[in-house]
Amino acid sequence: MACVWLLGLALPAWSAVWRVEPGGDIQAVVTQAAAGDVVEVARGFYSVNLRIDKPLTLRGINRPTLSGGQRGDTIRVASPDVLIENLIVRDSGTSLKSQHAGIYVQPGSHRAVVRRCDLTYNLFGLWIEKANGVRIEHNRITGLRDLNSSQRGNGIQLYNTQGARITGNDISFVRDALYVDVSHNAEFRGNRLHHSRYGSHYMNSYHNLWEDNDSYYNRGGLALMEVRDQVVRGNRTWGNSDHGIMLRTLQDSVIEDNVVAGNDRGFFIYDVEYVTLRNNLVVDNHVGVHLSAGSTRNQVVGNDFIANREQVRYVGARDEPWGHPTPGQGNYWSNYLGWDRDGNGVGDLSYEANDLVDRLQWRHPSIQLLLGSPAVQALRVLGHQFPVLRVPSVIDPHPAMAPKHPHWSTWRDKYFR
Repeated sequence: MACVWLLGLALPAWSAVWRVEPGGDIQAVVTQAAAGDVVEVARGFYSVNLRIDKPLTLRGINRPTLSGGQRGDTIRVASPDVLIENLIVRDSGTSLKSQHAGIYVQPGSHRAVVRRCDLTYNLFGLWIEKANGVRIEHNRITGLRDLNSSQRGNGIQLYNTQGARITGNDISFVRDALYVDVSHNAEFRGNRLHHSRYGSHYMNSYHNLWEDNDSYYNRGGLALMEVRDQVVRGNRTWGNSDHGIMLRTLQDSVIEDNVVAGNDRGFFIYDVEYVTLRNNLVVDNHVGVHLSAGSTRNQVVGNDFIANREQVRYVGARDEPWGHPTPGQGNYWSNYLGWDRDGNGVGDLSYEANDLVDRLQWRHPSIQLLLGSPAVQALRVLGHQFPVLRVPSVIDPHPAMAPKHPHWSTWRDKYFR
């Protein structure tokens, strides 16, 4: 039997607290409760496909488990102003067509809050559609880890929303940890995204902030595609088997103070214009930056490119200027062979990526064994002296002689495990 307590004396006249004991019917209590009430669920195991169709708080006491029995959504939110906290939510249905989720926030369910929950063994952890002002905070989300990536849903699916706040979540073993489409004015802070296809998969979303997140051991760390007006600041994306940060068809954005380490490609930049990349540490990737498709008119200053096997792989028809015409605002390149005669911290010669030696290395990878030899260094100098041997390249006219990140070596050996 359900034990239901009504404790309205200590609360405002319009609020009540209802308590569900093990074996109780959560849906019956939610149906009976009034808007603004609190439903507390005691520790236990509850088989339920719960629908919340009024503003209320659903709170777990000592982390009870709500299981959807692998049917439909375990919890469906169908009202604005619903708060869900301190629950274990698991075992949604497994139909990709029906988009089954641990918690499904349906259109119009504005200002939903989900915090301090464990969502495990669901197809989608959270599906949020056409609901504005949602807050998803400090949850742990794991998917169907025994299935292939393509058979899983996403950790958090955010579609056609405004003003979401996604903060402090740990998401793993899903298809994409965060999938964001047509969702604007959102903030993503302090999340850990790992062991998935993409840590974050952005599309068609504007005016968003991505700050202080860790994305690691995925195929791709952070993917921003068909977007503009983004701020990507202070994130760490490392040990991903393909790219650390993908910028594809991106405009009017700032990418700054990020660490991109131990990925196959640190940055993958394709069709990007009017973007500022500054003060990023790009270290120990197989390719530091893969740059192509007319990515131009960008400001690339103050970055450290250190110990990447190939600093820049550039595909273009003309030289691409990086750094700044004014000395003191260039990038640091660990393979720079120039000098600083006057000791002002700025190289006297420009840095040029994609020189003759780089091109030979692409065609004949075994030449990497000889990169430190005098003969190969002489060949690099020869290529600079005879323009007929040149191909279009990234040119930094005033490279820095020392990195801005003194502790860069702590980011060595962060490869995919």
